[in-house]
Amino acid sequence: MGGGIAQVLAVSGRRVSLHDAAPGAVEHGLETMRGSLAKLAAKGGPDPDEVLARVEPVDGLVAADLLIEAVVEDRAVKEDIFRRADALLPAEAILASNTSSIPITSLAAVTSRPDRVIGMHFFNPVPVLKLVEVIRGLDTSDETARTIAALAEDLGKTPAEVRDLPGFVSNRILMPFINEAAYALLEGVAEAEAIDTIARLGFAHPLGPLALADLIGLDTCVAIMEVLHHGLGDPKYAPCPLLRQYVHAGRLGRKSGRGFYTY
Repeated sequence: MGGGIAQVLAVSGRRVSLHDAAPGAVEHGLETMRGSLAKLAAKGGPDPDEVLARVEPVDGLVAADLLIEAVVEDRAVKEDIFRRADALLPAEAILASNTSSIPITSLAAVTSRPDRVIGMHFFNPVPVLKLVEVIRGLDTSDETARTIAALAEDLGKTPAEVRDLPGFVSNRILMPFINEAAYALLEGVAEAEAIDTIARLGFAHPLGPLALADLIGLDTCVAIMEVLHHGLGDPKYAPCPLLRQYVHAGRLGRKSGRGFYTY
């Protein structure tokens, strides 16, 4: 996600500093960007070398006009980043999160600029999908929301503003869909391939719910469902036991090589 966000920003002509604490993650992101940009160039897109020249790998947070955080769905980890970014970035800088579910208001509360904290939730793969959920925290200013919506449009995206409630809109709808597919598999209603085929051909979805869960990461799906379950207090959002079992087994989806399918 971070690499995809960096790519669309760099394609727009902006300079990007790219950081990831995990060893090799930035290098992997740059390789993925090069492959994605090569496909775009073959269709008349920008020169990959020119775009990548605007992306600078860095060893930590740096001063910038905008931070877009795209780390693991862990509230404590995100809050730590926002504390450090608040201390380092200029007072006028906007701090944005690509979170799928963590409350923007809680991230804003650890900063001295809650009016300049916002959610900017992209969708994977970022260079392809057009939607950006713009999530306003309790104190997010109109100016900040307008700035981020305008940026999304400049990146060729369509912004949709939502309130800061658990799961926002996309994951409040998507996660129960994935969860029910997992229950259908657990209960032996159908095999994974059949469940996904029914969703793809019956609902005209590009991916079935189980394949999509593998793409998102089963650990991320469980984390989002936990936020929904805790925040809304409704047992219908509790993760399916099969999802939890797969996560405990290390079957996280594409990123681990195995989830509902083997990669």
